[in-house]
Amino acid sequence: MDIETIPGVGEKTAEALSELDDPERALRDGDVAALARAPGISDGRAARIARAAIRREHGDPGGFAATSRAQEIYRDALDLVADHAVTRYAERRLETFYPSPSRSRVDEAREFAARAMEREPDDEIRGALAGVEPLESPPSVRVRDRCLATTDAETYARAQEALPEVTVEIVDDARGLADLARGYATVVALDDAFTGVEVEGDVRVEPDALDDPATVVPERTLAFFAHNRNRLRAAIEVHRVADLDPPCDLDELADALARIDDEGNVADDDRLRQLQTAVDDLDAAVSTAESVANDRLRAAIEERDVTIEGADLLSLVEQGAGVDSLLQRELADEYAAAVDDARDHLVDALELDDYADMARRAFPDQPTFPVERDEEVVSRLREGLTTARDRRATRLKREVATDLADARADAEALAEAALELDVELAIARFAEAYDATLPEIGGEGVEIEGGRSPLLDVPYEAVDPVDYRVEGVALLTGVNSGGKTSVLDLVALTVTLAHMGLPVPADRARVEHVEELHYHAKTQGTLDAGAFESTLREFGSLVEAVRSGEGGDVVVLVDELESITEPGASAKIMAGILEAFDATDATAVFVTHLAREIRDAARTDLAVDGIEAEGLVDGELVVDRSPVKDVLARSTPELIVEKLADERDGFYVELLEKFD
Repeated sequence: MDIETIPGVGEKTAEALSELDDPERALRDGDVAALARAPGISDGRAARIARAAIRREHGDPGGFAATSRAQEIYRDALDLVADHAVTRYAERRLETFYPSPSRSRVDEAREFAARAMEREPDDEIRGALAGVEPLESPPSVRVRDRCLATTDAETYARAQEALPEVTVEIVDDARGLADLARGYATVVALDDAFTGVEVEGDVRVEPDALDDPATVVPERTLAFFAHNRNRLRAAIEVHRVADLDPPCDLDELADALARIDDEGNVADDDRLRQLQTAVDDLDAAVSTAESVANDRLRAAIEERDVTIEGADLLSLVEQGAGVDSLLQRELADEYAAAVDDARDHLVDALELDDYADMARRAFPDQPTFPVERDEEVVSRLREGLTTARDRRATRLKREVATDLADARADAEALAEAALELDVELAIARFAEAYDATLPEIGGEGVEIEGGRSPLLDVPYEAVDPVDYRVEGVALLTGVNSGGKTSVLDLVALTVTLAHMGLPVPADRARVEHVEELHYHAKTQGTLDAGAFESTLREFGSLVEAVRSGEGGDVVVLVDELESITEPGASAKIMAGILEAFDATDATAVFVTHLAREIRDAARTDLAVDGIEAEGLVDGELVVDRSPVKDVLARSTPELIVEKLADERDGFYVELLEKFD
């Protein structure tokens, strides 16, 4: 597939999509999640690209919803289904379902919907889906505790490109390697020539390191899984609850995710945790140890009477001795005990037996007051703890990264399967909520049994079911507020959903496969001359297209076109339009209050369907919402006059005769 041939995809977008592992599959399958992983492609943009790719695949020119009202019906239909999605992904993915004139696309979408409707909407699955999102690439990582070393400029360039997360250095010999080892916890030498060279520190000779990035920079692998950890856990739960067939071992993936935290660090190792705590708490522990020693020594001094003879004092002064000498002479035991307390406290605080000897050396034997740490020893202790922490962390990261190195594709498939399940379940929930069924596609016209429009502003369960069948051209009549526009909306929604390949809100339905839906809503008020002319031109173009066959099969729905101008002229115009459609294969329904006038003006017999009002009860209409074939429904004024004629003779009876 030539990506740039997809409508709306330019050179830059095609270049971004080409960075995906399999962009053609993603485009062919409408995989919005995969397309959105391309650089700079939002999920909304991905949905539009997927829709365009589907149209291209099926030779679909678009334009099914040929009027603004038809487009509104499509958006309403899409919203009705998308309202049952849990994830944003499913909402976007559902945008790839659109009313299509292509029979192959309709059949493809119907197959998907049929599978979806076999799903059992489950609250537990819905809850699990709440945490699922498309996986994302993490922010770039930077590793500062290790570096790569080589003597070769070409290897240096390859290493910088392959592993941008770490520093790469050029060295001349083993001495340069040793210098690097003093500044980094780990040095990876890329040249065979360094094999067997003994250098102090963690220096590894790995000539193949560039071919296995996970061993050198495990953070790259771990960053992806850490960044997406909660999403993957949710996807795992979805697979378990929904009993899906996973692409990988769920327990192994869950265990690996449990070993890392949100930052990509190994989180389940006690030794690493001890080292990290020791590094973090070292300064505070040393300071506290100093306080422990000084508090004890101060108490000892305060309790002790020290007598110095004059000759001894003179000797100390002549020798330039200070308090240290006095401590060594008079309080040696007390000082030793205080220092032991400091050492014990530091060792206990670090909780690392193998560093106990070095920790004890942090407080020297030479008496001083106040007792003070040996900064050089503390610095070496800090360096030793930090190096040990970093080396252990790197080793553990390598172990986990090795387990996860080949799991990224499976993880992406796992998340995508969970997200696709939400798409299916949204359709299943929509079908369940509106008692919807997949319609038959074929035949002539539209046939609906037990249809209820979810577009009405009343609870769905309160909507009266409607049966309606139309083939060819028909006038739809009825009382005001009897449901004529609602029937028109139901027909439009049924035709739209059927051509989206989705179930329709009816007990049974059959829809002719057409190429366009023209729905003209009721005009508010009489049009001025310019707007009136524009409307006539629009109908004229449509009639000519249908007559010539260029427009293909169409469904035309019109609500009270007579409102565009004076009633007398409207009846003649509508009669002419209907005559033209009647001579074609078009399916057309015109809602009107001028049925008698239109039939009188027409040169052909026009079918008239009526939504019958059974009468008035306490001032409210009692209506059978299903249109009756070949019935010119009575108007509301006629019903009121009839009611008055039943109650009184005379004038009202005479007035009622005018309706015959």
